[in-house]
Amino acid sequence: MAKHDDLLNEGAREAPEPETAEQRSSRLGMKTAGGGIAAGGIALAKVGVLGKVFLYLFVWNGVSTLWRVGGWIAIAVVAAALALYFVLRSRREQHA
Repeated sequence: MAKHDDLLNEGAREAPEPETAEQRSSRLGMKTAGGGIAAGGIALAKVGVLGKVFLYLFVWNGVSTLWRVGGWIAIAVVAAALALYFVLRSRREQHA
């Protein structure tokens, strides 16, 4: 009871002003954004869009990687063809 009496003796205090929505969202920060992203991801997964997006990304990355690898292979084939041409030409000139 002593604590209760002490509080009564201190008298009335002023309550802090309530937070605005802006202050609350800035205090919560990324928690709010993370919740929104998670909710959006769940909704997209429910609709089936998320799977299609991942499939598209995997296919796109595979095609672009294949294009890059194919490009290097094409460069190597062209270089080998040029080397073969110059070797055959030099042999032909030596025999003539």
